[in-house]
Amino acid sequence: MTETASRPTLEAVAARAGVSRATVSRVVNGGEGVREPLVERVRKAVEELGYVPNQAARSLVTRRHDAVAVVIAEPETRVFADPFFALQLRGISKELTTHDSQLVLLLTEGPEDHARVGRYLAGGHVDGALVFSLHLDDQLPALIRGAGVPTVFGGRPGWADGARGDTATVYVDSDNRGGARDAVRHLVGLGRTRIAHITGPLDQTSAVDRLDGFRDVMVDADPRLIVEGDFTPAGGERAMRELLGRCPEVDAVFAANDVSASGALRVLREFGRRVPEDVAVVGFDDMLPVAEQSDPPLTTVRQDIEEMGRLMARLLLRGLERRPPGEPGEPDGRGGQGLVGTPSSVVLPTTLVRRASA
Repeated sequence: MTETASRPTLEAVAARAGVSRATVSRVVNGGEGVREPLVERVRKAVEELGYVPNQAARSLVTRRHDAVAVVIAEPETRVFADPFFALQLRGISKELTTHDSQLVLLLTEGPEDHARVGRYLAGGHVDGALVFSLHLDDQLPALIRGAGVPTVFGGRPGWADGARGDTATVYVDSDNRGGARDAVRHLVGLGRTRIAHITGPLDQTSAVDRLDGFRDVMVDADPRLIVEGDFTPAGGERAMRELLGRCPEVDAVFAANDVSASGALRVLREFGRRVPEDVAVVGFDDMLPVAEQSDPPLTTVRQDIEEMGRLMARLLLRGLERRPPGEPGEPDGRGGQGLVGTPSSVVLPTTLVRRASA
């Protein structure tokens, strides 16, 4: 057996720096009131000894955990199969890493998972939460509010309507409605007249906004040309089969996301429909592994998914920095806790990216 070297202590750092233990503690935990020369001596001693703060002890002093929960309201089979979530998580992880904060991933599939997540958040293990892919009947918002955890949402929550006076809910979203309008206008500009829409799940605001954008342009659209999907390739396939059965003369499709569009493309090939000659197809997201590798490459609406993740984390961390240690956030308008000095929500612009499918 080999002996494990003992970890350097605060006392050892204090002795090396020639200062008191209390001074070391203030420097290590980000406290104020220590003269700069002493700060430099403590930092040098920390580096020389390889001192690593005890997180549990540090949390008792700072009331911070340097950890953020990322809550995705989807089952793991969906999260790990859809590149959308990987891109958003990458953006979140990059921003948290920059601020030396840990990412704690929590997935939910049913009521038992909701209760588990609620208990975890209420247990004071994290400083805040980033929540996305909410559904309108989701229990998570109520559980998070009950836990009193500062939160930033990915995507506009169903209740976040400024007209209703809710200005404290903070979210990051893309211009889903405007992007959908651009997609459909492009198809109209190509001379297409029988334009169909494969929606996302209509219990999510992003799907509703994209449907509204479609209807903004196709004011008198035949109801048979709108089929609900679920943001999955299988959902795109199912919806495309239904569309061809209802309206064989369809000459264009706007799919609510790229993976749904990829499913629609497979069905069109199966039915012998040429893309874009017979049917033009436009997606939404511009996820390069999907859009560029589709056959043909997919015309789509680009939203910066990774940047959305970064902004979610940035807004949360900014709000936490403004909050004195141990002090709860401000009410969020829904009975829970928001962020001190609540930052504004952000809606990112979208861009139409033209490729071979339309």
